[in-house]
Amino acid sequence: MDGDDVRMFGVLPFTTRMTVVRLASGGLWLHSPVQPTLERQRAIDQLGTVEHLVAPNKIHSLGIEPWKALYPSAKVWASPAFSKRHPDIAVDALLTNNLETPWNRDIDHCVIEGHAVLDEVEFLHRRSGTLIVTDMIQKHEAAGNSWMWRGVKHVAGVLGKDGGVSLDIKLSIRDKAALRRSIDTILGWDFDNLIISHGRCLTGGAKDDVRRAFHWIGGS
Repeated sequence: MDGDDVRMFGVLPFTTRMTVVRLASGGLWLHSPVQPTLERQRAIDQLGTVEHLVAPNKIHSLGIEPWKALYPSAKVWASPAFSKRHPDIAVDALLTNNLETPWNRDIDHCVIEGHAVLDEVEFLHRRSGTLIVTDMIQKHEAAGNSWMWRGVKHVAGVLGKDGGVSLDIKLSIRDKAALRRSIDTILGWDFDNLIISHGRCLTGGAKDDVRRAFHWIGGS
């Protein structure tokens, strides 16, 4: 579900996307919730009952509280450093690699390690073979961007189908070996599709694309 556009650092235009998974239980799992509107809420209600709200990194906080207000019984799950950045947002659990979740029969998760700033958690929806990524991979569409922002995103390596890991993320790695282990875990998952929060998603061929996106860190 696409949300409203936002401005990163108040200037850089970003599209936003929420991923909705219907669990085997029938409940709904909302990843990186966008701001709710009446139309969006009605669409969600047609799918099932919201049981889980997921903040996949410390930056993606925008829709957590508004959806929680609409569905007070929903549990809030957040990335490891989320509460340090947002101490005012109530969280039921911070995600770690060893944490047992009530949705682990449907969805695997992996905390990405080795980055100095970004604390991101990636997810695999097993039944559909879909990897769900937030900011670690971006593929911004050229349409809707001015020539200046297209140029910035091209230089950053996140424009269009050939987008991948942004330059600022690459320059902020503190432990490549730890990052490599995290990526190897993800590449060991069984997926062929990719949903990302910012830009073009993939149906088919996603594992090769993810492998290409992280080729720069070396290793397998």
